[in-house]
Amino acid sequence: MITNSHLCADIGYMSLNHAGEQLCGDHVEIAETDGNSTVIVLADGLGSGVKASILSTLTSKIISTMLAAGLRLEDCVETIAATLPVCSNRGIAYSTFTILRLVNNERAEIIQYDNPAVILLREGKSVEMPTTMLTIGGKQIYRTDVALRENDLFLALSDGVVHAGVGGVYNFGWRREDIARFMEPFWHVGFTAKTLSTILLQETNRLYAAQPGDDATVCAVRIRPRVPMNLLCGPPASRDDNEKMMSLFFGKEGKHIICGGTTASIAADYLHRPLNVGLAFPDPVIPPTATIDGVDLVTEGIITINRVLEYAQNHLDDNSAYERWSIGRDGASQIARLLFEEATDINFFVGCAVNPAHQNPELPINFRLKMRLVEQLSDCLLKMGKRIKTSYF
Repeated sequence: MITNSHLCADIGYMSLNHAGEQLCGDHVEIAETDGNSTVIVLADGLGSGVKASILSTLTSKIISTMLAAGLRLEDCVETIAATLPVCSNRGIAYSTFTILRLVNNERAEIIQYDNPAVILLREGKSVEMPTTMLTIGGKQIYRTDVALRENDLFLALSDGVVHAGVGGVYNFGWRREDIARFMEPFWHVGFTAKTLSTILLQETNRLYAAQPGDDATVCAVRIRPRVPMNLLCGPPASRDDNEKMMSLFFGKEGKHIICGGTTASIAADYLHRPLNVGLAFPDPVIPPTATIDGVDLVTEGIITINRVLEYAQNHLDDNSAYERWSIGRDGASQIARLLFEEATDINFFVGCAVNPAHQNPELPINFRLKMRLVEQLSDCLLKMGKRIKTSYF
């Protein structure tokens, strides 16, 4: 996430492989060029399979690496355009690309070579962006420079998306304006970039009748306000630190999540408010949630966190569990929605006390790995683009 102001960029992408191929011929690379700029490169290798995958990976990595090294955008494009070979049979480049550079949370520079034009949804409607055509390295390059606004949504596509439905649902594929119209209703919902990419790829796969005739990739970029979130897990190693831990936790801006029965009891005592434990089991495996006035969510500890970690790992993969946690009423689903969908900055407060009950080797989960679970969850959230800070007590 870009973090130079009250705005940040939520970036998410998904790909479909050509039917019968194990590797995707598209590749997305994200690089921080300095403290206030992020570069996203979507490259589409010619054809499909291993060769296309290698070409797209090289293209995206070369461009992002050169930009991260401080070279001008024009120099990078000229270098890659001159480097890419042209297929002798078809007369087209072996890899095409789309570059989005987000600068200071103020503007987006978009450079495109033979990929479908980037879609911008603003205030829920598709907005056409002014585009200039340049000839660089003997190739036609299209450049756009647009000022950013809060809640802008950019959709970068490989041509496998616009080819969906050719000869089936649509005679000439899924037109760009129809793709924009399909996505417009989702702009209002506030989904994450990853979820928006998933939604668009699911429809693409449907139009292909689940047999994609080309690699298809969607990269979504949402410009959104920063949202802090705080999660407290476990009591401190020393009871003398109870007051300090709670004071720091509740002193933080944003929503507050507490995981663990003992931790919740300490928080209730600190707030001088009752802890009310629920009896409902929306998910038979996940223990019920509880309530404390002044706390946004109270859940059980290690079992719930373990499920959240599973959801986070899946979210980074094919996001197939989204339909489960996006509507679930259990504690793990609620945490997943808060951390994955809502938060941009997450503060973990981790107590290091050892719970004797967690040392039973016959329990289904090795509770001695609590710290490792928190670390793994933090790593997943970092890969989602969140800013993470962890404090141990």
